[in-house]
Amino acid sequence: MVCGDRVEIRRDGDAGVIEGVLPRASLLYRSDAFKTKAIAANVTQLAVVVAPRPSFSMELVQRCLLAAEDQAIASLLILNKADLPETPAARDRLALLTRLGYPLVTLSALTDVAPLRPALQGQTTLLIGQSGMGKSTIINALFPGADAMTAEYSEALDSGRHTTTHTRLHRLDADSAIIDSPGLQEFALQHLDAGALAHAFVEFRPFLGQCRFRDCKHETEPGCRLQEAVVAGDIDPRRLQLFQTLRRLQQNAAQRL
Repeated sequence: MVCGDRVEIRRDGDAGVIEGVLPRASLLYRSDAFKTKAIAANVTQLAVVVAPRPSFSMELVQRCLLAAEDQAIASLLILNKADLPETPAARDRLALLTRLGYPLVTLSALTDVAPLRPALQGQTTLLIGQSGMGKSTIINALFPGADAMTAEYSEALDSGRHTTTHTRLHRLDADSAIIDSPGLQEFALQHLDAGALAHAFVEFRPFLGQCRFRDCKHETEPGCRLQEAVVAGDIDPRRLQLFQTLRRLQQNAAQRL
């Protein structure tokens, strides 16, 4: 089982016995060439938490979004620590994704988490992101009794310290829940084949299946509709470059097996 699973329970006096796991509506997971790591089940929304400081990896953020797209899970970007002077620069970096339609909530969880609440209603939201972004601070603001451990980030290393050690579900109300998860340092997508990976890029979808060659790898082939869309300004070149990088990583990992 994984956090978020729905189960059938048989009462046994004051205790209960799990008799079965109900079918999952979604399963968010990551995988490299050697193992698969399930993160949470029945998630309806992924919330990727970033902050101006310590710096965050745009590639890691995008990998998380791609995994969510593969499972038809909606995504939300949370820019925490908005009181820091580096906030405008962080917002500019996220423009690559907000232009694609990914919603952005900006807040400072230490002082006011209210801007986030409307986005959580009626959703089972998984909070995910690198260490030091403030996920535990958000949890403590939403659930004062949670006592999630927090820690100062290292300015010398420009990184956060792990404080959350396991995934845990917190219920906001009867229709809304938050799943907190440990900080990420990587998010491999080996479980997505070439077709699934391309489809996970939302802006690629209008052009998929229209290349001159059916087996187009979207690299340098003539008649590649994705390459043409980049030239026309319909696809950001950084996104196509990320797709190509991820495909090469997958191919290299497969060859090592």
